[in-house]
Amino acid sequence: MKVLNMSLANGRAYLAIPGPSVIPDAVLREMHRASPNIYEGELHDLTDSLVPDLKAVAMTNQNVAIYIGNGHAAWEAALANVVSAGDTVLVLATGRFCIGWGEMATDMGITVQTIDYGDHADIDLAQVEDALRADKAGKIKAILAVHVDTSTSVKNDIAGLRRVLDAVGHDALLMADCIASLGCDRFEMDAWGVDVMVAACQKGLMTPAGISFVYYNGKADARRGDRVTRYWDWRARTEPEHYFQYFDGTAPTHHLYGLRKALDMIKAEGLDAVFARHQALAQTVWAAFDCWAQEGPLHLNIADAAKRSHAVTSAGAGSPNADALRQWCEHKAGLTLGIGLGRTPSDAYFRVGHMGHVNAHMIMGVLGTMQAGLSALNIPHGKGALDAAAKVIAASA
Repeated sequence: MKVLNMSLANGRAYLAIPGPSVIPDAVLREMHRASPNIYEGELHDLTDSLVPDLKAVAMTNQNVAIYIGNGHAAWEAALANVVSAGDTVLVLATGRFCIGWGEMATDMGITVQTIDYGDHADIDLAQVEDALRADKAGKIKAILAVHVDTSTSVKNDIAGLRRVLDAVGHDALLMADCIASLGCDRFEMDAWGVDVMVAACQKGLMTPAGISFVYYNGKADARRGDRVTRYWDWRARTEPEHYFQYFDGTAPTHHLYGLRKALDMIKAEGLDAVFARHQALAQTVWAAFDCWAQEGPLHLNIADAAKRSHAVTSAGAGSPNADALRQWCEHKAGLTLGIGLGRTPSDAYFRVGHMGHVNAHMIMGVLGTMQAGLSALNIPHGKGALDAAAKVIAASA
């Protein structure tokens, strides 16, 4: 008898990692064009139009500079503009990404003081207050914090950090990484008193990876560190006399068209509605995990739902179950889940991205495929996950 060589992974694959996120067809269509004139005309008007809408997503009236580069480029640009050799920054580590930002600061000749909260907890504001009060000489020039750490899926209280700084009377800049959260989890730069914020286009902003953003206020601009070079200097990019100064050279033309469409989609849905959709879909994922966790090794990485991101969920499944589940989902069913980035052992953790261009049937498809994988691999898990998830969707809709 002939054996049928069949795969259920054939068809349109689904990238459910926490960035790059699913790119809308409308964004891809906008990018599918010949190279435009970079010297005058439509591209100049389009780029000018991006600035107020980028500010609106971050809820700020402050400045925003656009860089050709990923989130790490934005990290370096932010630091370069405000620190000098020998300065001290306080890194509040709740996962791999704030640690990485601190490592970059070290490479730039900055002294890094780190409070590491591990992989399962958010920032302890009381501990931060103690560290700032102990800094009698005012050596700490900036606090580096990640709003949502993609490796752990923890969401930190950025507004709370501003309250602590104000209560202590400390003059350090508050710098926030919103690469994973912008356009997914509510972030209010001005109301929360953030001095510098970094973001990128490939997650909640639904544009292929390649451009990033640094938002900054007047206090940050006045610091003017000695690490800044012409390329990283945010001033010309913010108020360019000539178009090329937006990017210190050739514009990322097709990314700009894609970003314009993505921002139009966010405006059409409404920012509050975008946040509400992400919250509902995150709660749908958590409802399934709560059922699976009743029996077997699966568990959510952040126990307190109030401290979880609405953009990404990090989970443990025991070693080597996480890698086995990821491999099964991708190669047997066409669903790609995120690796256990920065976790030890890495094959015990995985991540589910639910950021950007996602809706109810996409998330239910992710959960259904995962449950099929758990069954196929004989990984113990509790029952009723899909019913629980469907109830959240029904109630939210």
